[in-house]
Amino acid sequence: MTNPILATRSRAGFVERAHHGRLAIVDRAGQVVFSLGDVEEAMLPRSSCKILQAMPLVESGAAEAARLDDRRLALACASHQGSAAHVSLAEGWLDEMGFSEADLMCGPQVPSDKATRDALRARGAAPSQLHNNCSGKHTGFLCLSRHLGADVRGYVDPGHAVQAAVAEATAEMAGETPAGFAVDGCSAPNFAITLAGLARAMAKFASAETVLTGVRRRAAIRLRDAMAAYPFEVAGEGRCCTDLMRAGGGRFAVKTGAEGAFVAILPELRLGVALKIDDGNTAAAECAMAGVLVALGAVGETDPRIARWLHPEEVNRRGIVCGGGEPSEAVRNLTIA
Repeated sequence: MTNPILATRSRAGFVERAHHGRLAIVDRAGQVVFSLGDVEEAMLPRSSCKILQAMPLVESGAAEAARLDDRRLALACASHQGSAAHVSLAEGWLDEMGFSEADLMCGPQVPSDKATRDALRARGAAPSQLHNNCSGKHTGFLCLSRHLGADVRGYVDPGHAVQAAVAEATAEMAGETPAGFAVDGCSAPNFAITLAGLARAMAKFASAETVLTGVRRRAAIRLRDAMAAYPFEVAGEGRCCTDLMRAGGGRFAVKTGAEGAFVAILPELRLGVALKIDDGNTAAAECAMAGVLVALGAVGETDPRIARWLHPEEVNRRGIVCGGGEPSEAVRNLTIA
C-alpha cells in the first residue's frame, strides 16, 4: 500500500516535498485507536526505542545497585549532542564503575554541539566515543553487563546477555516477536518490530501504573519520568526532543530515531505514539510529531518551543523566509475514537 502524506514542505503555496509515512496511536488496552498507513509492517525503530534498550538496566536491579539518579537514566535513553555536559555525565558514570572511554563500543563521533566541536578543533583534538550520541546508552549497557556478571567485552554482540535482555524486553513490551535485527550506527543490535508494536510498547510505558506490575512497572515509570524530567540530557539545546518535552513541562516523553522514526509516551492520555517517515527525513518526522502532540491536545501550537517544529521555516542565504513545512491535514485533524 502507499502510505499517506504526514508532512510537507512548501514555497509560495507550491508543495515541493511531500513526506509519506505511517502513524500508530495505541491505548492502554493495547489497541490501535488511530492509524495512518501500514502500521503492521516490520521496521527498525533505531534510537526511538532507547527507553526499551534501557529497560533491563532498571529491571535487573543494576540501576539501583549503582545508585543511578534520574539524570543518568535519562542519558541512558538519550541521543545526545555530545556537549561538554553530556560528555561529563557519561565520563563520571564510567569512572565510578571503574571503566573508561576505551571500554565503550559505540565508536567516536563528531559532536553536533557547535561549542564542543569548535573547542575540539581549537585544541587539535579528535572526538572520542564519549561524544557519540549513544555513549549514555552504552554506559548503561556496561553497567548492566557488570551487574549480570557477564563479560563486559562484546556487550553489543546479539548473543550477549545484555542484548538478550533487551530483545526480551522489546518483545514483551511490543507484544510481538522481533522480525530480526540490524546493526545500528553505534554497533548495538536494533530489533525490528511493527510500528503498531512500537506504539504498543510506548502505551505500556504511558499506562504503566495500571497495565504493568512488579519490577517492570517500577522500571517503566522511572525511565519514562526520568526522560520527561531531564529533556536536555535526552537530546540537548536546540533539539526537537528537548523542546517538545520542555513544552510539556514533564507531562510526557518523546524520542526521535534515525531514518524518520519518532515515539511519544503520553501518561495523562494513556497513549503511546509511533511514526515513521518513509524517506527517512528527520525534519518531516519532527514536524509530524509536533502535529500529533498538538492534535491530541498535549501541547499548544502557539508555544514557540512547539511552533518552530510544527511550522519549520525555509530561510534562504540572505535570511529571507521563503517557505516552510507543516503536518499534513490527516495529522492535523486526527481524532481518537
